[in-house]
Amino acid sequence: MWRDEAATWQASHRSLAEIGHMVGQADVVHGLYYAVMHAVFALFGDSLVTLRLPSVLATAVACGLTALVGARLSGRWAGMGAGLALAVVPAVQEYAQDGRSYALVLAFVVLATWLLVSCLERPAGWRWVGYAGAVLIGAWLNWFSLFALLAHGVTVAYVRPDRARRVGWVLAASAAVGGALPVILTSRGQVSLVSWIKPLSWSAVIGMLITVAISALCVLLPRARVSQNMQAPRGRLNLAAVALPLCAVPQISLALISLVKPLYITRYVLFAYVGLALFIGVLLVAIAACLRTHARILLPAAAVLALLALLPIELRLRTVQSRVDDVLTAAAIVDRVRSAADGVLFIPAARRDTALVSPHAFAGLRDLALAQGPIESGTLKGIEAEPQAIERAILHARRIVLVTDPGPRHADSARDLAKQRVLEEHFVRCSDSVERGRRISVYERRR
Repeated sequence: MWRDEAATWQASHRSLAEIGHMVGQADVVHGLYYAVMHAVFALFGDSLVTLRLPSVLATAVACGLTALVGARLSGRWAGMGAGLALAVVPAVQEYAQDGRSYALVLAFVVLATWLLVSCLERPAGWRWVGYAGAVLIGAWLNWFSLFALLAHGVTVAYVRPDRARRVGWVLAASAAVGGALPVILTSRGQVSLVSWIKPLSWSAVIGMLITVAISALCVLLPRARVSQNMQAPRGRLNLAAVALPLCAVPQISLALISLVKPLYITRYVLFAYVGLALFIGVLLVAIAACLRTHARILLPAAAVLALLALLPIELRLRTVQSRVDDVLTAAAIVDRVRSAADGVLFIPAARRDTALVSPHAFAGLRDLALAQGPIESGTLKGIEAEPQAIERAILHARRIVLVTDPGPRHADSARDLAKQRVLEEHFVRCSDSVERGRRISVYERRR
């Protein structure tokens, strides 16, 4: 269980009232997801399987819906190829096994896309309501999913449907944005929680350009530009009109925003891979035609080849080394060394997640810096005391367990500086263990 999953674990174990209190101050973008996981834990018990199973199921649904969208726009076999393509994308596989909201966001974005295509083909009031609901739930799970709504707007503008369809989309989109507005506005006051995101890297830019370029080239495929449904408005509703904006608009929009405020992370726009997968489905059918073989033969063969080619990545994603850290291993180490200690410190304070996920491993240890607990304060990591109070508490301890990150420590707050300074001046490190991205050290008071 890595640090983001630890946040899911400890937040979802709070009552709904406590979750509501917390999201007013921290993690409002994940508030609905925490409420969902609270219900999942209550119904099925808490375990790592339960933590990740909703993501697995959501990804399966997303792949199935992608196949339906592709089939509707470009035929059955193109749709099946698109669903298979999305399933083997490494980034999609990574977040399919992650106890966070991104797979659920992916599923609701694809559902909204499928409903949009249905509405543009055969508009009906209930379809527009469903579309608005899917967009709204996706936004409440993570409002960056609204970049998909922007992509849908580009699709609608290109298709140029009649006035009834245009009005239907505008009303549905406005309702969804209006419903998501409280989350968006509240999250603006919590922007410090994503201050750790680094400026846009060249690797991210190159990856984005590759996916967009492949999608743009696939527009040249005749099957991507031909409408499969005669009821589609003006014959302009085709796979390219849906897939290219969905692949390009979210990634490019977030990248442009990141030039001002660093926010670009692949998982925030994971759903952009749906656009790429739709084009891959059409490409596979075109290759089958060129080879004069049926798609029912080519698609399974292509899926097997893709799995084999990506096998090193797929295997690495399923190892503990693929995660930044492991709070459960850190807690197990603390459990082994805590018997002779009387206090514990966390540098930075966010590493308190180790104790919040496995409190039994910290039994008998006093949190020397904590002034108010996470639940009482409505935060993820609690509120720590002032530096002077932390210093006094440390000096009253005889032996202290320190939970921190491996490598050189870079204290970024006055509280952490105080912890580090007092430990260096008045204590000596008598044991040190670094495993799976966490360092557990035991300090003893100098004689």
